[in-house]
Amino acid sequence: MGQLHEVGLTIGGTNYVGDIGKNYYFYPNQLAGGLTYKYNWNPRIALRATYSFLPISGNDADADTGFRRDRLDASGKTYKFSNNINELAAGIEYNFYEYDLSSYDKTWTPYLILELAVFNHTNVSSYLTTGGIEKFEKKTSLAIPFGFGYKSKLYGTLALAIEAKFRYTFEDGLDYLSKDTPNVNLEGTGNDWYMFTGVSLIYTFGRPACYTNGF
Repeated sequence: MGQLHEVGLTIGGTNYVGDIGKNYYFYPNQLAGGLTYKYNWNPRIALRATYSFLPISGNDADADTGFRRDRLDASGKTYKFSNNINELAAGIEYNFYEYDLSSYDKTWTPYLILELAVFNHTNVSSYLTTGGIEKFEKKTSLAIPFGFGYKSKLYGTLALAIEAKFRYTFEDGLDYLSKDTPNVNLEGTGNDWYMFTGVSLIYTFGRPACYTNGF
């Protein structure tokens, strides 16, 4: 019988893909972290909920395309931004192998993650007629996080995990630029992404009478 519950503290880095700066999906450049709770439905499937604080930033001076490095804003400077994301996510974690820290031979596994998330961020609500930003506001939006990881027993009821998650959002303004921004040349009009890569220390506890049957 395995432990029923897991709580974890995660530290790592974030990056984003949008209209400013680099377009690398693996390029963590901001320190970030989160807290995770998991309910082990059975040795293959866990239900999980996560709170994450995820700063993101970008600078056209570091862009991987000449178009972005060469374009300038109204003040003659390269475009750059920073934003803070507070995210709540819930979903399923699927283990490739049976995972049970109380056993001798089921103490590690790669896994996949699929979640639905709500996140809060700063957004541009209106613009000056000259193209400058007039007003910011907080906005809550939806994202679809998915990712993969690897976890292994560390000692006793402690485990260590390495995880990467990618969030597809339904927003194009995390960097304060979109097709509605006045007087700005954009390479595309796709929605923004943000990513997190980190290491988790996980504590497991609680022994069920038996795992739930199913799945």
